[in-house]
Amino acid sequence: MLKKLDATIKLGKDLYKEQIESMILRLGEAQRKCKEAGIPIVVLFEGWSASGKGSRIKSVIHSLDPRGFEVFTIQRPNEDERLRPYMWRFWNKMPAKGRMHVFDRSWYRVLMRGHEKDEIPLADPIQDVLSFEKTLADSGVLIIKLFLHVSMKEQRRRLKRLADSPETAWRINEDDWIQNCRYNETMLAYGRMLEKTDHESAGWTVIEADNRRFADVKIYRSMLDAMEKALSAKSKNGETDRSSVELPEITIPSVLESVNLNRSLDRKHYNERLEAAQSELERLHNEMYIHRVSAAAVFEGWDAAGKGGAIKRLVYRLDPRGYKVAPYGAPNDIEKSHNYLWRFWNNVPKAGHLTVFDRSWYGRVMVERVEGFCSPDDWKRAYAEINDFEKQLVDSGIILLKFWLHIDQEEQLKRFEFRKNTPEKQWKITDEDWRNREKWDKYLEAVDEMLSRTSTEYAPWTVVEAVDKLYARIKVIETVRDSLENGMKSVRKK
Repeated sequence: MLKKLDATIKLGKDLYKEQIESMILRLGEAQRKCKEAGIPIVVLFEGWSASGKGSRIKSVIHSLDPRGFEVFTIQRPNEDERLRPYMWRFWNKMPAKGRMHVFDRSWYRVLMRGHEKDEIPLADPIQDVLSFEKTLADSGVLIIKLFLHVSMKEQRRRLKRLADSPETAWRINEDDWIQNCRYNETMLAYGRMLEKTDHESAGWTVIEADNRRFADVKIYRSMLDAMEKALSAKSKNGETDRSSVELPEITIPSVLESVNLNRSLDRKHYNERLEAAQSELERLHNEMYIHRVSAAAVFEGWDAAGKGGAIKRLVYRLDPRGYKVAPYGAPNDIEKSHNYLWRFWNNVPKAGHLTVFDRSWYGRVMVERVEGFCSPDDWKRAYAEINDFEKQLVDSGIILLKFWLHIDQEEQLKRFEFRKNTPEKQWKITDEDWRNREKWDKYLEAVDEMLSRTSTEYAPWTVVEAVDKLYARIKVIETVRDSLENGMKSVRKK
C-alpha cells in the first residue's frame, strides 16, 4: 500500500490558500452539525516517527470549536493501565454523542511498536482492533483513520532537526533512528498492517506528508468527506450507516426447560459448607493479589431471584480493598451517550482484584430487547460484541464467571408479595418489577437465547437453581472457589 505512494508530492502556496480557506469554514460547520446530530467522532493520527502528527493536529483543531473536542496523546501505558486489559484505556477515552476525540497515536500502538514491558498483551491484536472498531462504528461512532506517510529522506531530515535542538531532542529516541535505518522493512510491515485493518466500518486514508500544505489539505478533505457523509446518512435514515444483522438459527433445546428447581439444602449442611467455602475464598483472594490474578463475577437472574444475598455472602470474608461490587440499573444520560459497553469497561478489574457485576452488559439482549430500548439489529449484533468483549477479558488473564439465578413464576410471586407486605423489604419491590413480571414469557425467550448464544468455551454460563436460597448461595460460592482454585494452579507452577 505505501510503496506505491509518492510522499514527496507538493502543493503550491496559492493553490493551498485557495483550497484551505473554504475547508476551514466547512469543517467548523460540519463539527457543529455533527454535535447537533449527536454523532460521536474519533479521529486517529498514526504514521511514521517525525511524520508531523502533532503539527497536523494543531492545524486541524484551529478550525474547530475547542468546547467540542479533546486531544489524547497515547504514550507508554502508566502503572494503572498496565494492570488492566490493553483496550481498557481506549474504551475510557471514547467520546459521547456529539463530541470529537482526536488521538495522537492510538490502539494501533501495539501493531506498530509491539507491547510495552509489563503490559497485558492482546492474544490476537488484529482481530481485537477490528472488533473494537466495528463495535464502535455499529453504535454510531464515526471513525476517521489517518496514516501520515513520509519518505526516508524527509524522515531522516526531520529526526536530525529535532535531535539538534535542545527544546525538541527529548522527543527522539533510539527506536526512531532504528525505524529510519530499517525504513524499507518497516514500510512493508506498516503496509501489511494498513491492509489488514482497512475495513468498511473504519477505512484508512494515507496522507502523503513530506509537504505540510499538501498534507493539511488532504486531511481536511478526508475529515470533511467522512463527516458530511455521516450527516447525510443520519439525515436520510435517522442514524449513521449500519449493516443489518442476520443471526444463525439455534437448533439446541431450551436451556431453562431442563433446569431442576427442586434442589435444596438443609440449614446444617449449608452452614458447614458456607464456612468452609468462605474461608477458602478468603485465602484465594489474598493469593490472587500476590500473583496479580484478576477475576470478574457476573450476576444476572429474575427479579427477586436472590442475586443480592448470593453476592453478600460471596464477598463476606474478602478484603474490601481487593474487590468491588458494581451494581447496574438503567443507564444515566452520560452512559446513554456512549456505546453500551462503555460503562462496563470502566469497572473491569485490574490485576489482583475482583469485580462483582450485579447485572451487566447482558441487559442489552434482555431488558433493552424486550422493552424496545434498542433496535432488533442492535440486540442481535450484541451477541457477537459481548462474546468478543468477554474473550478479550479472558485473554488478558481475567477469570470470568457468569451466573444466571433461575426461579419459576410461582416462587417469584411469593417473594414479591413478601417484599410488598414486609415494611423493611418494601424498598426492594418497584412498579417496574411488577411490569416486567407481566412479560415473563418474552423475557424467558430472551434469556434462553442469551444463554445459548453467549455460553462459550472461555466464558460459560452457570445456571443456578435458586428456588432454595441456601442451595443457590452455596452453588455460587463453591463455583467461584473452584474456578479461582483452578486459575491459581497454573500461576503457582510458574
